[in-house]
Formats: sequence, C-alpha cells, structure tokens
Amino acid sequence: MRTPLLGLLAALLLPFGLILAPPAAAAPAADTAATPVRIMPLGDSITGSPGCWRAVLWNRLQDAGHTDIDFVGTLGPQGCGQEHDGDNEGHGGELVTQAADQNLLPARLATTLPDIVVMHFGTNDVWSSIAPDRILAAYTKLVGQMRAANPDMRILVAQLIPMNPGSCSGCAQRVVDFNARIPGWARSTSTSDSPVTVVDQWTGFSTVTDTYDGVHPNAAGDDKIAARWYPALSAVLDAGIPDGPGDPGDPGDGRPACTAAFRATNVWQGGYQGEVTVTNTSTSTVSGWTVTVVPADGARLTQLWNGTLSTAADGTATVTDATWNGTLAPGASATFGFTATTSATAGTPSATVGCTARAAASS
Repeated sequence: MRTPLLGLLAALLLPFGLILAPPAAAAPAADTAATPVRIMPLGDSITGSPGCWRAVLWNRLQDAGHTDIDFVGTLGPQGCGQEHDGDNEGHGGELVTQAADQNLLPARLATTLPDIVVMHFGTNDVWSSIAPDRILAAYTKLVGQMRAANPDMRILVAQLIPMNPGSCSGCAQRVVDFNARIPGWARSTSTSDSPVTVVDQWTGFSTVTDTYDGVHPNAAGDDKIAARWYPALSAVLDAGIPDGPGDPGDPGDGRPACTAAFRATNVWQGGYQGEVTVTNTSTSTVSGWTVTVVPADGARLTQLWNGTLSTAADGTATVTDATWNGTLAPGASATFGFTATTSATAGTPSATVGCTARAAASS
C-alpha cells in the first residue's frame, strides 16, 4: 500500500520536531458592499418612452461618485445610446389620476421596494383638462401609498416641463396653472420622516428647442431635465437614507404614520359640508394626529366637529384630534367633519389634505 505523500513527509519531519500543518482554508471575503439606494423614476412617456434623461442623470450621478444606487421599476430600458440602469416606472400614456383611481402603484412598489421616488407625472392629465384639484388629490393618494410601502420614502416631485402641442391650444397655460399649485401641495404633504421636495422642471425649458413635438424632450431637453433632477437627488443621497424596506421580509420600523382622505358630503350654493377620514397606516398604535386641509377655490372652513381647528391667513386649516378620537390602532380610522364657505361660482368641492401622527407613549 502506498503511503500518501503528505503522511510520508510528516513521518520524516516528526523526529526534528516539525510537522506539516494542513493547508488553511481560505477566509471568506468580507461582505463590505453597502445595500444600494433604490430609486424609482415614476411617470408617463416623458419618463419611460424612452425617457433618456434617466440615462443622463444616471451617468452624472455615477461620475460624481454615487455608485451605490439602483434605478428600479417594473419596466426595462428602451435604448438611449449610452450605458445606464434603465429600470423605470414610466408608463406611456398613463394619467396620474388613472394610477390613483385604479390603485396601480402599490403592486409596483411591492415589486421594486424603492427608497426614493423621482416623479414627473400629470402631463396626460393636464392635456385631458383634468382639474388641478383632482390631479393633486391623486398625488396625495400616491404619496400615501408610497409611505405605506416605506414610511421613510423620499419623494421628489417635478413641476412639469412646458407643453405646447399643436393639437392643444390651452395646454401651455394649463401647465402653468397646475405647476403653481404644486409647492403649496408639497408643503402640506411633506413630513419630517418622508419629505417631499419640489423640483422646478419648467423654468428655462423651451418647447421649441427642447422638445421634438411640443411635449416630449429631445436630447437638449433630456440634458436640462437631468440637470434639474441632479442637485435635488444628490442632496438626498448625500444626506443618507434610513434603513427602509429593501429586504422583502422587513416588517418595518413601526413609526407612526397616517393618511387623510377628503370627501364632500353635501353641497349648496356658497358652501358645502366636508368629511376627512384619518387612517393609521403604521404597524403601531398612534396616540394622536394632525391634518392639514387646503380647500380649493378660496373656500374657508367655518365650523368643525370631532377635532380642533386653527386657520391660517391663506385659508389653510390645521385640525388636531379631539383627544377621545386620537388613539388609533394599526389600520383603524377616525373622521372629522366641517362646513365651508365658497364663492357662488365655485366648482365641485375639493381639498388637498395631509396627515402626521404621534406615537403612543411607551409604558
């Protein structure tokens, strides 16, 4: 029987006090790679068909050292002539009101688990003459769905690029009118845990030189859009992202969160009665809530029940719970009602609402 070579060497060296140790197993490489920050570009064809501003933005971020990022979406790249992460959520022809009414976003969020949403959405709604109040209500619903998926979601919302197609003489002014409403909506919707940042994509953008059809950006327009997104997105990345739902098994951190939904229950000339439903969307009990109500068309809240009202000079109302209806278990809701005065020529009642919640005191 032949002696194995290693055993033979050991036998020869033993008298000299030496022994061959078996070769050490290679130490596993340390996993030092950080989890990339997941960024969802959200919108319509301006974002996704092919939405080449995303390619420009991706490469600018990479060149600046933001290499730990991952663009995410259920749609893949559509060319653009340069290497980039092309995943996105830009659905050509889609209306933001359609996405809200049909609850299209939650499944997309569950699939992609973003930490940041970069949203240029509403061009098709403006083209379709949908009222700004209704578009902003859709924005609010989408933001609520984003926060239900990730309470720390960072949200960048664009003031839309100009639009002046030959088939829509009123579109240019309608974009201006809608964009003017976005900053106020953002202020009432933003929270410390999930800030909403407005990015001005309108100023300095020309439908003549920066689009190929009065609506969709050409190469010059792509560069301008990317240049506007870059500082806002870079600032969010530099500030750091709290641990979010990047792991599909993450149950969340249990911090308080809530949503608010408005509806008109009765309407008469010169006024209406409204109702707001507050829902605890977090995984823990909340001990109180505060809702901001920005009524449209110059309406003013006059009487309120099931809450405490304060009103700013611009008509923005702040409503806090009435103590007895402030504590909400996960998924539970409370309502408050109010009456409001309007002008005799006001349209269908609407309001932009936002909600913040307070954590229950620990025992």
